[in-house]
Amino acid sequence: MRVTLFVQCLVDSLYPEVGEAMVALFDRIGLSVRVPVDQTCCGQPAFNAGYRQAARVAARRFIEIFEDAEVVVCPSGSCVSTVRHHYPELFASDEKWYDRAVGVGQRTFELSQYLVDVLGIDDLGARYDGKVTYHESCHLLRGLGVSEQPRRLIRNIRQAELIEMKDADKCCGFGGTFAAKYPDISVAMVDEKISHILASGADTVTGCDISCLMNIQGRLSRIGSPVKTIHLAQLLAG
Repeated sequence: MRVTLFVQCLVDSLYPEVGEAMVALFDRIGLSVRVPVDQTCCGQPAFNAGYRQAARVAARRFIEIFEDAEVVVCPSGSCVSTVRHHYPELFASDEKWYDRAVGVGQRTFELSQYLVDVLGIDDLGARYDGKVTYHESCHLLRGLGVSEQPRRLIRNIRQAELIEMKDADKCCGFGGTFAAKYPDISVAMVDEKISHILASGADTVTGCDISCLMNIQGRLSRIGSPVKTIHLAQLLAG
């Protein structure tokens, strides 16, 4: 099988090592990888901000680039949720584009979802010496129903200890433009998340959305905590 990677904007711009880890993972299990160089944003920021026409422009481009792919895998639950659920909504009155949107959405998966649910793989031979806690990102959990899949993968990492934090499923306060529009509320939410992380005794926080991890790491750094964040793809590539 040939996997086509959709590299989320934040990964492409700020955390390319996450994309590199995905390539390494697929190479380890013997899958060929294609990364379209002309890919752009899926349109999620525009959609969430209410700019539906701008979101349609981005969605059409995504569909045109990825609709010939056998399977599309992305290291972001929020982006996959957008493609799966919001693209059909954007083209509800356009039968041609609606059908194309649904078709692409059915072949687009978040990384842990693809590994566990599609390939049936939950052990990638990874090693990580540390105590790991898992943060459940909102769109991944509520939009895609992905919760146990990342945990199964983490439990099979040699030398790693999975420690559940309290309220792992509560929002970290990022929410894209939410953090910029409502900074006081956002900070209160991430502070609550961090209190649970520290109480768990874990030295590492992992998750499937780099946006959440970026927000959490930023606050951890500001309070001088040695706890670090790492995307699940990087953890599994170790």
